[in-house]
Amino acid sequence: MTDADTAADEVLYEVVDHVATITLNRPHRSNAISMPMLDQLSQRLAEADRDVRAIVLTGAGKAFCAGLDLKDAASGTGIGGGSGGGGAAHFNTRNHPTTVMFEMDTPIIGAINGAAAGFGLDIALGCDLRIVSEDAKIVTGFAKRGVVPESGGTWYLPRLLGWSKAAEIGFLGRTLSGAEAAHLGLANRAVPADQVLKTACEWATEIAANAPLAVQSMKRLFRHGLTEDFPSHVHHVLLQTMLLFQSNDFREGITSFMEGRPPQFTGR
Repeated sequence: MTDADTAADEVLYEVVDHVATITLNRPHRSNAISMPMLDQLSQRLAEADRDVRAIVLTGAGKAFCAGLDLKDAASGTGIGGGSGGGGAAHFNTRNHPTTVMFEMDTPIIGAINGAAAGFGLDIALGCDLRIVSEDAKIVTGFAKRGVVPESGGTWYLPRLLGWSKAAEIGFLGRTLSGAEAAHLGLANRAVPADQVLKTACEWATEIAANAPLAVQSMKRLFRHGLTEDFPSHVHHVLLQTMLLFQSNDFREGITSFMEGRPPQFTGR
């Protein structure tokens, strides 16, 4: 197997019944992010076309993601490595995985099956919903390494938890169990390790059965609402609602309710 073949398998992608499962696939490195893996994750997310109604993001093996691969970086072959210099001048976040995740309208469920640290924690925070293993290690020790959550954590934490809890987690830098993370609000649900992917897929299947245009619009409006004043946001919600009223899915939702049957949405 060539290096190219190995790299091609670092992020797996599968679609079943409108649900895409994206798997970080470097279990021998606890799914630490390599440079090819970083690019592939963005590409796999972009592959989720209109027929994909929900995404499950998880890790192969016993870890979710241990962060950036520091061994590769130290050897000069990974993110932050190399001797060319001037890297910052060529770096942009437009196609960065966490930016792509934020801008996607498709719901993303993080199946946090094991340790999430550094960049891996930022990826987890970028998911809309998180199912975490009760005994997973959620490593928040950025301050212990002399850095900050560089890929969205400083944006997400205060919004998810409020200022004081975000400061507690960030400044103390303690490692949390999955159960503690769920108690704090970092995860929606903590379950036994062997139930993480199953639960995430069940949630994704339930989401995929709903009207996809409405779900996608809802996520988009959630996102815009973070920076809009209330009157402006309500106005935008009304405009979006008027568009949804014209959809086949809206008519199917009303008809199926009146007929007492499960709806069959097409996303149109």
